[in-house]
Amino acid sequence: QVQLVESGGGLVQPGGSLRLSCEGSGFTFSLFTMRWYRQSPGKERELVVEVPRSGGGTNYADSVKGRFTTSRDNEFNTMYLQMKNLKAEDTAVYYCYLPRFDSWGQGTQVTVSS
Repeated sequence: QVQLVESGGGLVQPGGSLRLSCEGSGFTFSLFTMRWYRQSPGKERELVVEVPRSGGGTNYADSVKGRFTTSRDNEFNTMYLQMKNLKAEDTAVYYCYLPRFDSWGQGTQVTVSS
């Protein structure tokens, strides 16, 4: 059974940093591209970044370029989203997504507020 579990969200002040994690199980983690999405209240879910099998990140949302980076550790079945210089508009529930199986994690809340 495919399972994705996000962690690392929380409350942070503007300009602060957070690192989100997404641990996958029930599939061969290293074989598949994954994605980070986010959804703010009243808005549609948006793609933050795509994470190829080899790591790195592609298709960053314009709003996060230069501030967010992604990586993955296939040995530990985990991918990461490092977020820096956070802004109020980054407040959202962040999800990891496995396109091959159309599988979503439960999400982790990020709140940027002073």
